[in-house]
Amino acid sequence: MPERTVAVGSTSGLHARPAALFVEAATAQPVAVSVRLPGGRPVPARSMLSVLSLGATHGTEVILSAEGDGAEAALEALADLLRRNLDEEPADA
Repeated sequence: MPERTVAVGSTSGLHARPAALFVEAATAQPVAVSVRLPGGRPVPARSMLSVLSLGATHGTEVILSAEGDGAEAALEALADLLRRNLDEEPADA
């Protein structure tokens, strides 16, 4: 199963707006993606409550995983999103 480890780039961590943007992007992917903290249980990336429950702060490494056709592209797209500081990007970016 392909995985990507990425540090959360948003200054507020994976909370509120960054989490909402991440969940929205995960929902748009053709495959189900899970996200977890190292050593933690995976949660569905399409679930806002699950993503918020991770408590990921700025710089926290999270591990994305997915399986199936399009998994690599989905992971790359979501990893790129998580690396960015979504708190400083315009709402329509």
